[in-house]
Amino acid sequence: MKTRVITAVVALLIFLPLVIYGGIPFLALVYLMSFVALYEILKMNRIHIFSVPGIMSILALFLILGPNSTFLPTVEAYRLNLLIVIALVMLSFTVISNNRFSFVDMGFCVMSVAYIGIGFMYAYETRNAGLIYLMYGLLIVWTTDTGAYLFGRAIGKRKLWPRISPNKTIEGALGGLFSAAVLAVIFSLTGLLDNNMFSLIVLTVILSAFGQMGDLVESALKRHFDVKDSGTILPGHGGILDRFDSFIFVLPLMNILPIII
Repeated sequence: MKTRVITAVVALLIFLPLVIYGGIPFLALVYLMSFVALYEILKMNRIHIFSVPGIMSILALFLILGPNSTFLPTVEAYRLNLLIVIALVMLSFTVISNNRFSFVDMGFCVMSVAYIGIGFMYAYETRNAGLIYLMYGLLIVWTTDTGAYLFGRAIGKRKLWPRISPNKTIEGALGGLFSAAVLAVIFSLTGLLDNNMFSLIVLTVILSAFGQMGDLVESALKRHFDVKDSGTILPGHGGILDRFDSFIFVLPLMNILPIII
């Protein structure tokens, strides 16, 4: 527990100032975290980050994360073409490697890049829309996790998905949704977001549910590859994917649902 607390405090001291400042420093943080997450997920499938498919995955992730033409006008113009070339190189490598790197492995790399890239890209896009939106997304996940833990400990009896995450309960999941709804009420009453209270509650509960699903998706991934944590970069907490699995689902949806105007 002491290790978890120390890691959390140090991480917040680094993370929150960059979130608040935004701009290029926050973009650099997003790139760093996403590359670590890519390393973690490829390692699960025994794909080395500095192999040909690993390097191609890094390049594809770099392109997906690249913000609009403000920073990378030349890359922006050819982004799709470059991604197509990367895909063709990876497909060609299935032949060059005599199928040691298979079509299935290539699909795993593509989905890994999409899974991580889209989630972290929207971290930057959400911050650009306004600090309040990114903070709200973070608070939805933290409030949901805290509520699920407390309700699960207090009244949790029925397992939510025992084969995927044996410690989660239905009561805990519902408690997480309830806690997120309370957060929406607080934000509505204080006028921090412009949405009316009812719509904000509904949208927040949807985001809370998908945040919990994001957690389960990563749990299922770890079960499939028989690993306990995605990594060890955060002592007591695991890897970047372990900490940001819910955000990968929540932040894109915040931009799709009518919360960010």
